[in-house]
Amino acid sequence: MPAETARELPQRRGPAAARGAPQEEHEPERLQKVLARLGIGSRREIEEWVVAGRITVNGEPAELGQKIGPGDRVKLNGKLLSVRFTARAPRVLIYHKPEGEIVSREDPEGRPTVFERLPLLRKGRWIAVGRLDFNTSGLLLFTNDGALANRLMHPRYELEREYAVRLLGELTEEQIESLKTGIQLEDGLARFTSLTDQGGEGANHWYKVTLSEGRNREVRRMFEAVGLTVSRLMRVRYGPVTLSSRLKRGMWMEMPEEEVCKLAGVPQPQRQVSARTAEKERQVRLHRTTPRGRA
Repeated sequence: MPAETARELPQRRGPAAARGAPQEEHEPERLQKVLARLGIGSRREIEEWVVAGRITVNGEPAELGQKIGPGDRVKLNGKLLSVRFTARAPRVLIYHKPEGEIVSREDPEGRPTVFERLPLLRKGRWIAVGRLDFNTSGLLLFTNDGALANRLMHPRYELEREYAVRLLGELTEEQIESLKTGIQLEDGLARFTSLTDQGGEGANHWYKVTLSEGRNREVRRMFEAVGLTVSRLMRVRYGPVTLSSRLKRGMWMEMPEEEVCKLAGVPQPQRQVSARTAEKERQVRLHRTTPRGRA
């Protein structure tokens, strides 16, 4: 993911070189890294496509771990890909998912999907960072960079997720201790890294919990394991990204480039922009959209 330092390598001399224009030098990079950065898919998906023989490099089947450079022709399912090596910051969207949307591109049941709300990309595609189930609301991140998506989701980075949870009932001290020490689920041990009481009225009681992984329905299953039902669940933070109170349900905003580069652990690309453009880019715009095809 982090940009590698470019070394000087021999380059093909095209028309620009013939005119004496300066040529950028690029070190070959791993195929899956380059394609993931373009938003073609995640690294894992691309590796699966390589194994399945769906990707070719210069007319030959690609191999796992293969490196490519600016002169190589890469095809996916026989279609030539526009592969670029110039430094460009990833894009990240922050979306406030409402209940009643599924985190999938298509749904056999015809339910609304989160992707219907997002702006269209000219190249690549939006990749959801983790998932929220149909009845869960809150913070959901999207990026056009597969390598960044992998960095944000991979267990080894242990990015903390924080949720606001409303329960039907109140936890006992024994239940709280069990949830923080560890609950045995069917797919392994699970525990909250923190659990704080947020109060409540009547049968409903609110808690704030954090955990450093994102297994399917993990928060709900943990509370079910101690005999309590979650009546509402909302993710309010993912790693360093917190859901803004200004971002209402169904709204999205684009993360400023400087913050994206910090999140990705890469230097911000150097480019010449006017003061007016720089100021415009610093302004955070909130977008409310109607799901495409459902107006």
